[in-house]
Order: sequence, then C-alpha cells, then structure tokens
Amino acid sequence: MLVPLPVREVMQSPARTIDPDKSVVEAARRLRDEGIGSLVVERDGDCVGIITESDVVAVTAEEGDTRALTVGDVMATALVTIGPDADIEVAVERLRTHGVKKLPVVEDGELVGIVTTTDISRYVPHLAHPKPSREVKPERRRFTRPDTLYENDDWEFESYGTADGIDVGDHVRFSKTLSEADVERFAEVSGDTNRLHLDDAFAEASRFGRRIVHGTLVSGIISAALARLPGMTIYLSQELSYRGPVDIGERVTAHCEVVEQLQANRFRLATAVDDADGDCVVEGDAVVISDPIPETG
Repeated sequence: MLVPLPVREVMQSPARTIDPDKSVVEAARRLRDEGIGSLVVERDGDCVGIITESDVVAVTAEEGDTRALTVGDVMATALVTIGPDADIEVAVERLRTHGVKKLPVVEDGELVGIVTTTDISRYVPHLAHPKPSREVKPERRRFTRPDTLYENDDWEFESYGTADGIDVGDHVRFSKTLSEADVERFAEVSGDTNRLHLDDAFAEASRFGRRIVHGTLVSGIISAALARLPGMTIYLSQELSYRGPVDIGERVTAHCEVVEQLQANRFRLATAVDDADGDCVVEGDAVVISDPIPETG
C-alpha cells in the first residue's frame, strides 16, 4: 500500500471548466493561454465531458477548419471521476483501468478539482517505470561468489546472470532484517534523528501509529543488492517512490533487474524493496556503470 494520501492533497483546484456550446477555437485558446492540458465540460453545473489538448490536435488534423465545431462536438463524454477523499492508490488504479490521464474530482455532485497523471507522478514516480521481475529466467545462471569484502549470517542474496559482468535480464535479490540497532546506528551516522524513528510515544501520535524504519535506510538495501551483481557497480542515479512503511525488526528484500543497456557499460535497472509480506514498499529505477573488478596484488 502507498503511504495514505487522499486525492484532495494532490489535485488541482479549482478545475477549469467550459460550456459545451463554446467553440473549439475558444477551448484551444484557453488551453494555450492558461497553460493547462484540459477543460472539464459543464452544463448547468453538471459535468458532461472533458476536452484535452490531444482532442483539439486530433480534430484539427482530421477536419482542418475547426471554426464551426463546438466543444460538445469534440469532447469525451465517457467521463471517469473520483472523490477527493479517495486514496491516491485508487486514483492510480482508475487511471490505469480506464486508460485516461485526467480524473475530474467530484464531491457531493460538485466539481471540486482535477487530478492528472502528472500530479500523481510527483508522489509516485514509479508509475513511469517497469517493475523488476520476481521470477528468475531459466537460462540465467546463479552466481554465489559476490565481489564484496564480507557477508553476514543474517543476509541472504541470489545473483543471476549469463556471464561475467551484467547484461539485460540479469537479476539480483538481497534480504536482511532491519533491526533496532540498524535504526539507531543509521540515525547517528546520517544525523536523521526524527523522533518518528526513535521515540515510541511520539510515533504513536503519527499517521503510522508506531515507530518505523527510515525510508532511506530501507532504500539502501537496493544498493546492497547492486553490490552483489557481477563486476563493480557504480551508481549514477537512483529515482525512488516510497509506497509504505517498514516496521523495526522487519525483514526486507531488494530486487534489481537490468532492463536496458544505455551504453557499452551503462545500464538502467528496475529496483524495488518488498516487506516481509511481499508487498512493495519502495520502487523506482537506477542507472549504473558496470566496470571490471580492479586487479589487486
């Protein structure tokens, strides 16, 4: 589950509206001048459709002269809406299910805003990224000798690939328990002494109702997984979306899969961390350099 976040906190309000009897030319002018991507179509206070930049472009390409057309001639009438108190995860699912990019927000029959894929992507950027596979492809070979200095009895990992170095389709998993000591050490080393992670009484009054592990500590397990790919993996970038909390003492598992080769030694990976129940709590993608292991004497 995503961290609870209602549509009300994400939506644009008020939503811009237009009458269905207005001309397409006027709608196009407003979209341009107001710097917006859509207008909700209202008649007598009721939402009856939506017109977007894409609609205007499509009808212009098809008809050429649009001066005689009204908004009602062009608008999409199969309107998909959502309530302001719905969780953002519901909005994500509705956008995906209906194949739309904008949801008018309606409360008690009244239009109160609009939420778009762009709005939501600011909070859940993982929507734009592929998910790492949880299944190992049968042609991949398991590597059991990572290029790390040491291992710990609590840690578990599996790295699958086709040869030395990495290639598209290679996958690595790494699991560890995030203990009380881990949280305390991370707070001291990083300086993040937020009481949500360290003070039971304080955390009980939060939206989580309990202490939770630092989000950055959870996402750091992705780095541990990448260290167990063949070769020497160097981070260039990491984009993340935090989808849910992790309890102190919980075991988490990072999954990383190479999904694209960008240059000879640069790769993009889908990355994720699952909690003990197998639910995704962190998701995003990374770009890395894969160098040969340096020779040492």
